[in-house]
Amino acid sequence: MNSPVSTSTSVMRLAQESDESSIQQELAAQTAGVTLRSVTKKYGSFVAVENINLEILPGSYTCLLGPSGCGKTTTLRMIAGHEDVTSGDILIGDRQVNNLPPAKRNSAMMFQSYALFPHKTVWENVEFGLKMRQVPKTERIQRVNEMIEIVGLSKFADRKPAKLSGGQQQRAALARALVTRPQVLLLDEPLSALDENLRVKTRGELRRLQKQFGMTFIQVTHGQDEAFSLSDQIVVMDNGRIDQIGAPADIFRTPASRFVARFVGDNNIFLGQVTGVALDQTRGSHSFGDRRNWHLFLSRSSGGPRHDGGLLRPQ
Repeated sequence: MNSPVSTSTSVMRLAQESDESSIQQELAAQTAGVTLRSVTKKYGSFVAVENINLEILPGSYTCLLGPSGCGKTTTLRMIAGHEDVTSGDILIGDRQVNNLPPAKRNSAMMFQSYALFPHKTVWENVEFGLKMRQVPKTERIQRVNEMIEIVGLSKFADRKPAKLSGGQQQRAALARALVTRPQVLLLDEPLSALDENLRVKTRGELRRLQKQFGMTFIQVTHGQDEAFSLSDQIVVMDNGRIDQIGAPADIFRTPASRFVARFVGDNNIFLGQVTGVALDQTRGSHSFGDRRNWHLFLSRSSGGPRHDGGLLRPQ
């Protein structure tokens, strides 16, 4: 016969799992895709982002990948509403949001520094967004407790950020973003402040939570490993433009330009003129002496379909 304690524990566990399931279903049901149509951002005469078009599917994990100054963070901030769009349209779901303030876009942003209030506890930090939205107190208490439980910080709810590890701070910031039930979560290099071991562990946790909630995540990163391990879709940017959009395997195997080929791995780039491609194939295996595990990839120039070079990568 089960003891009253064990029975009570089982009931509590079932209730917790039910709460988590309802949160996941709610987030998944309202998640939305994001569309950018001919979006340009200028600062005076300087063009930070130039005429980009992008479709991000609901429930997907997309990484904006590129070097510093390529326009990826500006693009994310325009989606969030922290930067105005000079021209073009941004849609979250089927709603154009160009002229809406951040609070009206039903998106949430997780900043590089986490931006946790140092004088507030974990619980108070997570509650903050709900309080600003004037959510009733009873509902606030329930939703904050549920979200803190999901990210595994129940034991640290009364601690302030200075008493948390880097990974715990990251989870607190994630809980604060998700508790408002956003349609889209925007992440501005959320792992850059962590050491390598913790970064690898935490990015796995991010991906797990994204799949668990079925939400749309859009993340900015300059780390190739991070983008390839997290993404359903990678958007490679350079000089304010999109060089290539694709699944991680496609970006790696068939880079669309010399920049993408150089940026996504250690490759030997060879420039030249291709006089013919058999059967319109852009990839083939070639042997060099006794080295039979080299593959030749031909990339297209950014100005058009002409093949203008190739790379050799050991595999």
